Amino acid sequence: MKITEHIERAKGKTLFSFEIIPPVKGQNIQKLYDNIDPLMEFKPPFIDVTTSREEHIYLKKESGLLEQKITRMRPGTVGICASLMHKYDIDPVPHVLCGGFSKEETEYVLVDCHYLGIKNIMALRGDARKDEAFFTPHPEGNKYANDLVSQVNDLNNGKYLHDLVESQHLFDFCIGVAGYPEKHMEAPSMDTDLRRLKQKVDAGADYVVTQMFFDNQKFFEFVDKAKSMGINVPIIPGIKPIAVQRHLNVLPQIFKIDLPDDLVKEVDKCKTNKQIKKVGIEWAIQQSRELIAAGVPLVHYYSMGKSDNIKAIAAKVF
Repeated sequence: MKITEHIERAKGKTLFSFEIIPPVKGQNIQKLYDNIDPLMEFKPPFIDVTTSREEHIYLKKESGLLEQKITRMRPGTVGICASLMHKYDIDPVPHVLCGGFSKEETEYVLVDCHYLGIKNIMALRGDARKDEAFFTPHPEGNKYANDLVSQVNDLNNGKYLHDLVESQHLFDFCIGVAGYPEKHMEAPSMDTDLRRLKQKVDAGADYVVTQMFFDNQKFFEFVDKAKSMGINVPIIPGIKPIAVQRHLNVLPQIFKIDLPDDLVKEVDKCKTNKQIKKVGIEWAIQQSRELIAAGVPLVHYYSMGKSDNIKAIAAKVF
């Protein structure tokens, strides 16, 4: 079922969902199941599955010289989606990236998703590689997320890269895109970022999931501005609970977001990571309750491969 259909069927009730990260290659998928199992009691209508970019590694040759190779440390997004459908009878949402993929490779991924009966796609530009100062698109790939949305939408209309395929089984993906309550780190202004979001919606995006934020007022202002620009698709808030001390530095640095001073002060009072995790859970509970009271269609949680704090939050909220 499409995400938009899940929202419509809920008839105003706020739904619960979360995002998972594929295990590093070589690990058993059971570890992933062990983190998903405790969250299934809250009846998530879907689970997002992230996709990792390629990485450059250097292998030492017999001559002593280093040879650059490309690898992916967390492969298997589509395979994991298939396993989630089989094990949990749930709608998976694979992340599809511009970065690191040609349009041809993207089409292959989307065809595989169509074969499996996957109805939803999260279309993202993706981040720069670790060895890049700025994002560089694949030379034969999509440059921006709105280009990727257009490619998915073309397939929904039977238009492949090289031909028009006559078929009674057209693609029918529900397309999600990212939104940034505190603007994308590369956007020169909030208004510019919102115009880019509008481009993604105009290209065919059906819903928006936001980057993490810790101040609900910023989310509410973002939604109001988006609506004023004619963005009328569902906007889903994304929540990430603080779990360790280094999050105070890492999250603002990586995601270019602000942490409320009240939250920072509470974390600074803590002596252990267990205390910090409790503060993060309590803050996310309050955030979630306020968002639900405001009538958001769904609250989406970034689990980062762990489920104990997400379960603690959901138990108090859903």
